[in-house]
Amino acid sequence: MSIELRHLRYFLAVADTLHFGRAAERLGMSQPPLSQQIRQLETLLGARLFLRANRRVELTEAGRVLQEQATAVLERMDKAVDLTQRAQRGETGELRIGLTRATPLSTQIPRAIFAYRQQFPQVQLKLREMNTLQQIDALMAGELDVGLIRKRALPAPLMSRKLFSDPLALVVHDQHPLVRALPADASVALRLFAHEPFVGFLREVGAGIHDHFIALCRSAGFTPRIIQEAGEASTLISLAASGLGVTVLPASCSHIQVDGARFVALSDRAASSEVHVACRRGTASPLIAHFTQLLQGQAHG
Repeated sequence: MSIELRHLRYFLAVADTLHFGRAAERLGMSQPPLSQQIRQLETLLGARLFLRANRRVELTEAGRVLQEQATAVLERMDKAVDLTQRAQRGETGELRIGLTRATPLSTQIPRAIFAYRQQFPQVQLKLREMNTLQQIDALMAGELDVGLIRKRALPAPLMSRKLFSDPLALVVHDQHPLVRALPADASVALRLFAHEPFVGFLREVGAGIHDHFIALCRSAGFTPRIIQEAGEASTLISLAASGLGVTVLPASCSHIQVDGARFVALSDRAASSEVHVACRRGTASPLIAHFTQLLQGQAHG
């Protein structure tokens, strides 16, 4: 027979009260079985833990040592149980999240991350800026738990859910002949700009937007003449404001204010980019489940 945690709990009840009757009452048991358990513990340890004389109970030196050590063992066990249960509930741990450069500009994403941090402060969030294709590779390799990506076909081990649609807009110099007379809420067809020079995202930086932009132009009947590429939405807006070319960006990028730039809604049917939350199929992590639920709540709130 080996020493079990129950032995330590029984021992500490007696050590704390120095009274077998009160200890038995605290434990919800009768005194004879408690005395038997203490004798069994003393036999297993090969040490006398209590002195019993004249209805008084005192700890021996060995008993005092065990009291200190048993208290530490049970505290560590209680902490281990608590941490394990909190991890099971998704209240502790680490969550690795992938973000494209433009998705944080959508108000739903920062709100969801803030709400998650408020609700689960013990969970460490690790945010990584990656384009959609890089996030897919990282999810496949187990290097990310969740990806916030632009909609595209996924490998079989991955799944995604739509969060929201982010309308695409044309960004041009505000004095461009085709837009300067338009009212603020007007929309234009992309084909009207078929002969304009374009500036766009580097594909290795913004694969989702880049590929969607190319497909949108082809649907409008032309192949865009891209004269300059950049890795930041702010740079592309500045290039459009300088009159160097026009660009297509998510409307959420209009938060970036650049003098001389104008965002104009596109009337093309496919001029909307779906933002999805992606993860591996069959993932049972409560961390992922909680984060996904908050994202969807913000997207539909």
